[in-house]
Amino acid sequence: MTRLNRDRVLHAAVALADTAGIEALSMRKLAQELGVVPMALYKHVANKEELLDGMVDVVVGEIDPPDPIDVDWRTRVRRRILSARRALLRHPWASRAIESRTAPTPVTLGYMDSTIGMLRAGGMSVDLTHHVMHALGSRMFGFAQELYAAPPAPDPHAQAAALRSMAGAYPHFVEIALRAEHDGGSVVGPGCDDQFEFEFSLDLLLDGFERLRAQGWTSTGAA
Repeated sequence: MTRLNRDRVLHAAVALADTAGIEALSMRKLAQELGVVPMALYKHVANKEELLDGMVDVVVGEIDPPDPIDVDWRTRVRRRILSARRALLRHPWASRAIESRTAPTPVTLGYMDSTIGMLRAGGMSVDLTHHVMHALGSRMFGFAQELYAAPPAPDPHAQAAALRSMAGAYPHFVEIALRAEHDGGSVVGPGCDDQFEFEFSLDLLLDGFERLRAQGWTSTGAA
């Protein structure tokens, strides 16, 4: 049998969360999956919080490395963030795990540091880069915090009736809801294409960052 080590524990935990969900993850269940007693795990992770930290590092470690320095900053950052999104989509539980961490993990810090490096190499000031990182927020890791998660798709006839009943009080909301194409798996909302919405927002941000960089923008208003 393969010897138990930290890497094996973390990858087994990721696989368990992928198949059963993060809610099903426990030290006891993980020990069962690995065929060991629970106490054996504590030689490699001190507790469940450290386990989750390590799982986040595994996922973030799947993000592609940056493009060569001769690629323009916008393309480098965009490709890296879309790689992060692919990693997060492979592990649907990971966004909640990342949000739950109270401090960046080592691999997460490395990813953030390299993103800052790409921005700085692209000619952004420390001041602008600081605000860019805030503006990107969780999008840097491939997910966006939406206002409301989409409920299970209702019966189309019931949905149409519900929208008709809302039209008088909320005409603009209903107009948008009726205009959108339907994507039953969307987390943004019924009728939204998650990938399109993610890239649309990301491109708006990147274009705005480039305009500010070209203008020599500073947070004090002095170029």
